[in-house]
This record gives sequence, C-alpha cells and structure tokens, in this order.
Amino acid sequence: MSDDDGTKRTAAVSRETSETTIDLTLTIDGDGDAAVDTGVGFFDHMLESFAKHGLFDLTVHCDGDLDIDDHHTVEDVAIVLGEAFAEALGDKRGIVRYADRKVPLDEAVAGVVVDVSGRPHFAFDGDFSQAQIGDFTSDMARHFAYSLAMNAGLTLHTEVEGVNAHHEVEALFKALARSLDDATRVDPRRSDTPSTKGEL
Repeated sequence: MSDDDGTKRTAAVSRETSETTIDLTLTIDGDGDAAVDTGVGFFDHMLESFAKHGLFDLTVHCDGDLDIDDHHTVEDVAIVLGEAFAEALGDKRGIVRYADRKVPLDEAVAGVVVDVSGRPHFAFDGDFSQAQIGDFTSDMARHFAYSLAMNAGLTLHTEVEGVNAHHEVEALFKALARSLDDATRVDPRRSDTPSTKGEL
C-alpha cells in the first residue's frame, strides 16, 4: 500500500485448486497495462478493458478446467483479483472509499455503486439479453462481480440494461473499473482511514 511517498499499491496472489491454477499481479496506481491469459477469449477482453479503464496494471494467467465450462475460471479469477485488491489497499488509509459510475455502450448502460467498506455485500439488477458471448457465459459477469465483492470486502450494487449481451457485459466491466478507480484513489486531504470507527 502506498501513502504520500509515491509508492505504488501492489499485490501478487497465486491460488491453486483442483479446478484452476492462477497467478495474478495487480498495481492499483498503474497505467492500464494488462497481460491476460485465461483461456476464455471474451473474458480476457473484459479483464483488459477493466485494467485499461481503471488504470490498473494487471497480469493474469489462469489454467482452468475449460473442458467442463467457464464457471470455475471466471469465479476463481474474480476471487484472486478481490484478494489482490484487499492486499494492495492494506488498511485503506486515505482512500476516497465511495464511488458510483454509469457507463454506456451503444444501447446498453451499466451502473455501479461501491463502498470499499470491508463489509462484503452484493446486489444486481437486470438481465443479460443473450445467454452466451462466444466462449463466455453471460451470467458469469454477475458472478464475477459478486466474487470480486466478497473477496475484496466491497459493498457493491450493480445494474445493467440493454438488448445486446456483449454491450451489457462490457459496460458492466467498465463501470466496475471506473468506480473502483474512483473509490480507491488517495484523497490528499485525508491521512486517516475514512471511517468513524477508525478502520475499514
């Protein structure tokens, strides 16, 4: 975790189960660079978009049981990414904490409201218009956001609407990125943890 000394907030997390093997690195104060290989093409594209629009530097390598489906790969990457956010943020000293963003993509729009609270909660409103986007199951976008929230300690409220699932999912990932970028920024006016309890 960095303070006002300019040190970047980073984490490296690895996780191995009978279903997936994942190595992930995250720099919160990055340039939006990404190197992603999960074996699920559309998911790779969404993670690259997440990094680009959140200005996070992100590397992900996942070897998962894609002979079954994409569920374990998407879920476990979200778990590891959530753990990386929690580790990189440390005691959350000085962060903005709250943010909300709406992002459109053509006819679709997604909204995300986030509190980096340390109290995991997730809500989702909407449906995805098609069940599948290439090799990616559309509803796994909702499950990705849920797993991220549970493991990063986020209160996360999300919504999507549209008629094209590709656009709906992409707008959701971009809204996640923009809201997390806003909420995890260091407020130069604050040196303490943004909570009357003194911790998050």
